[in-house]
Amino acid sequence: MTEAILSGLQSSGYPPSYLRYSEPVDKRRDYLKSKYPQITGFNDNTKAVQGADVIILAVKPQVLRSVIASTTFTDGPSALIISLIAGITTRDIDRCLKTKHAIVRCMPNTPALIGEGAVGLYATQYVNSQQRDLTENIMKSISKQVSWINDESLMNTVTAISGSGPAYFFLMMEAMQNAAVEAGLSPEIAKSLVLQTCIGAARMAQVSQDDLSTLRRKVTSPNGTTEAAIKSFESNHFRKIVSDAVFAARDRGKSLAEEFGKV
Repeated sequence: MTEAILSGLQSSGYPPSYLRYSEPVDKRRDYLKSKYPQITGFNDNTKAVQGADVIILAVKPQVLRSVIASTTFTDGPSALIISLIAGITTRDIDRCLKTKHAIVRCMPNTPALIGEGAVGLYATQYVNSQQRDLTENIMKSISKQVSWINDESLMNTVTAISGSGPAYFFLMMEAMQNAAVEAGLSPEIAKSLVLQTCIGAARMAQVSQDDLSTLRRKVTSPNGTTEAAIKSFESNHFRKIVSDAVFAARDRGKSLAEEFGKV
């Protein structure tokens, strides 16, 4: 996700001199240097954040404490902190920083890698309007949909829908492709038909004035092939399967925060 942001900002016209990153793994840092030669990379967090107006935390939850402990935030609370860390609350980040910062909690998703992301944002009371605008501009460099959430607890739901959501669709597409192959199509034709069907359905839902339920009904002719498939889905409790999956992802986000807070 860090690379997606670097690439998105550079492509959006941000001067490379405005951008830096810190990467502790030598091989990964060498790769970033070769791909983004005009952007300065460090293996020292303090050097990377020195004098920065915006600091993006893009690390795994389990290493957050050590990352913050190894970083000197020279500009103190004036720098905006954007967190991409799943499940970790702004309160816990403040507790690690030991000072009150302007913090935006952010949950992008992997389609951001191709500029097609969807992202949810939550801002603490210390984030001013200019910082909100700046955060939104940064995220729009990688996302087509940017949504602000007023209740931080709902960020776990955002994670369960858009953050984890691409994997749900990949699973559905994988299952459709496998079924098509089992029914006689080649893997190549099956994949191409599944992918374009998915893209076309999503695009149709974007441009149509109809809600999703109406669009589904319009495709489902009485006693036709689609109705047979829909009845199969419904008899196998498809809606409950999806609902259970979303709530499982949401609840895992909650437990990540609880586990972090206990340490």
